[in-house]
Amino acid sequence: MDRRRTMKMLLAGFGAALLSVGSLTLVSPAMAQQQRVSPADTVEATIGGVSVKIAYSRPYVKGRQVVGNLIPFGKVWRLGANEATTLTTSGEIAINGLRIPAGEYSLFMLVTEDGGPQLIVNKVAKQWGAFKYDQGQDLGRVTIDGEQELPHTEQFTIAMETTSAKSGRLSFAWGDGKAWATVSVP
Repeated sequence: MDRRRTMKMLLAGFGAALLSVGSLTLVSPAMAQQQRVSPADTVEATIGGVSVKIAYSRPYVKGRQVVGNLIPFGKVWRLGANEATTLTTSGEIAINGLRIPAGEYSLFMLVTEDGGPQLIVNKVAKQWGAFKYDQGQDLGRVTIDGEQELPHTEQFTIAMETTSAKSGRLSFAWGDGKAWATVSVP
């Protein structure tokens, strides 16, 4: 009798443990969305009547070296964290002269040790980071201005501001550096 009773107790305990693990598994993806280390953000501006929106995730420096480490030299970087950063435009715009038709795109950056950073506009909007980045899908690349040794920006920040009726400034700040480009409506 004691043996049967012990087996029933073990099985009941095992079933409860499985139920608990199953519940955690069901809750886990929702909790992960709420507790992202690099939270999502959106920047929007209207330039010359065209709506421009950038959706991205904002990683922190956390004492690490940014350029050459978090943003590796000579490798395409996702311009943020998590999913690839997306650019959505309601009409044609140009970034430093690169014409971009209305639509949705992903943005990447390439930094080299001997040249200015390049902003990359890719035609595949929905992708995870730069892991499946395909250079053959680039709409184009454009060199942008950059500067180091500026006041520290702990959390990666993209900003967009209108500077005239048909142009604006797009900037990227992180760590002790900043890069920027002109956005215009042709």
